[in-house]
Amino acid sequence: MTSEEPKTLSLVRRYTYGVGHVLNDLCASMWFSYLLLFFHQVLKFENNIAGYLMLLGQITDGICTPLIGYESDRKDISCRYGKRKTWHLIGTFCVTCSFVFIFNDCIGCHDDTTSIIKFVYYAPFIVIFQFGWASTQISHLALLPELTSNKSERTELNAIRYAFTIISNILVYTLCLILIDVIMKTSTGNLTPADKPQFMELSFLVVGIGLVFSCIFHIGTRENASIGNRSIQANNQRSKPMRWRCWLKQIQFYQVAMIYMCARLMVNISQVYIPMYLLETLQSNKDSVAIIPLVVYVSSFLASVFVKFVNDHLGRKITYGIGALLILVACVCFYFIHNGKYIYIPTVLLGVGGSTVLVTSLSMTADLINLNTESGAFVYGAMSFTDKLSNGIVIAVIQQFHPCRTCCDKCGRFYREILSFVPGAAAIISLVVLLTLIPVNIGKRDNIVALEDNEDERKALLACAQETNAYIEEDPART
Repeated sequence: MTSEEPKTLSLVRRYTYGVGHVLNDLCASMWFSYLLLFFHQVLKFENNIAGYLMLLGQITDGICTPLIGYESDRKDISCRYGKRKTWHLIGTFCVTCSFVFIFNDCIGCHDDTTSIIKFVYYAPFIVIFQFGWASTQISHLALLPELTSNKSERTELNAIRYAFTIISNILVYTLCLILIDVIMKTSTGNLTPADKPQFMELSFLVVGIGLVFSCIFHIGTRENASIGNRSIQANNQRSKPMRWRCWLKQIQFYQVAMIYMCARLMVNISQVYIPMYLLETLQSNKDSVAIIPLVVYVSSFLASVFVKFVNDHLGRKITYGIGALLILVACVCFYFIHNGKYIYIPTVLLGVGGSTVLVTSLSMTADLINLNTESGAFVYGAMSFTDKLSNGIVIAVIQQFHPCRTCCDKCGRFYREILSFVPGAAAIISLVVLLTLIPVNIGKRDNIVALEDNEDERKALLACAQETNAYIEEDPART
C-alpha cells in the first residue's frame, strides 16, 4: 500500500474549485471590515445596536451551518446536479438578493426614525444573507474532501481557496480606496452620512464580481463523490462510516473545532476593529481603512504561496504554532504603537500569521474528516458554528462595554485594548489546545475497542455503527 495517494485533479479543476467561494469572500470582507463602521459612523447607529445586528448575523450563520451540513449529507435534492453544488447555488441566490440592501440606506426611513425600527428593517436582509452565506460556505468546503483523498492536494486546494479569499479582500479594499480617495476625493477626516453612496456602489460591485466567479465554479467543477475514493478502493482500504452522532464522541473533533474557532477569532476580530483602531486610536485619515487592510491581505497572499510548502515539511501543528505566534507578536505591537507610520510592521505580521492559521486549520479539518466524506458537511458546519457564534458573542460583548454611545475621547484607548487583547487571547488559547494535539494523529480513529478494556466505548461505537448502517440502508447512494 502506498503512503501517498496520487493526485486526481487537473490544474484547471483545482482553480475552478478555488474560485467557488469568491462571492462569499467579497461579501465577508465588507461585512467584517465595514459593517460596524457603516452603521456606526455613516448611519449613526448606537454602538450596542450595531453590535446586535452583527450578533444577529453571526447567530443566524452559526445555527444554519450545522443544519445545512446535516441536510447536505443526508439528502440529495439536486435532480443529479450534485447535492453540494445545489446548496451552493441556493446560497448564491440568497446572498445576491440580500447583501446590497444591508449596505444601503433604509428605504422609507427618515432622520427621526428610531434605531429599533431601522434594526427591524435591516434584520431580515441580514438573516437571508447569512443563511445564503452558510449554504455556500459549507457546500464548498464539504466538496473538497470528496474531490481528492490526497492530503497534499487537499492542502493545495485549501491554499488556492484561501489565495482567492485574500485576492477578494484586496479587491474590496482597492475598490473602497478608489471610491473614497479618487472618485469622491474625500480621503481626509472621518466617515459621515455623506459617504453612503460609496458603500452602496461598493456593495453592487462586490455582488456583480462575485456572481461571475460563481458561474465559473458551477461550469468548471464536476461533483463526483467517488473521485476521492478511487485510490482508496484500489488499495482495499475501508473506512468505518461516521454519522453526525459519532463525531460528537471523538475528542479530536472538539480539539480541531477549538483550533479553527481561535483561528477565526484572531483574523475576524482584527479585521472588524482595525478600521476603528486607525480612525479613533491613531487618528489616521479615512483612506487608511482601505490602505492598511490592503497591506494585511497582500501579506496574506504572499504567505499563502508558501503555506503548502511549510505544511508539507514542518507538519500542521508546527505551522499553525508559527502562525499563532506571529499574530501574538502583532497584537503586542498594536498596543504599543502610537504613531501611524509604524503600523505597517504589525499589519504584515498579522497578514502572514492569519494566512498561516486559517489554511492550516482548514487542512486539519480535512484531515479529521479523512475518508469519512459521507458526513463531511456536518463536520465543516460544526466548525463554522463555533466560529460564527464565538465571533458574534465576542463582538456583541465588546460593543456592550463600549465607553460611549457614539464617539468620545475614550474610544482611542478602548480600540487599542480590543485589538491587542482579544486576538492575543485567542492566539494563546489556540497554542494551549495545540499542545494537547501533539501526541494525536489527526484523522486516525480506532475502530476496534477491546471489550474488557472499555465496555462503554464499545457500546457507543456499536450504537454508531448500527445507526450508520440503518442510515445507509435507507439510501445506499449515501456511501
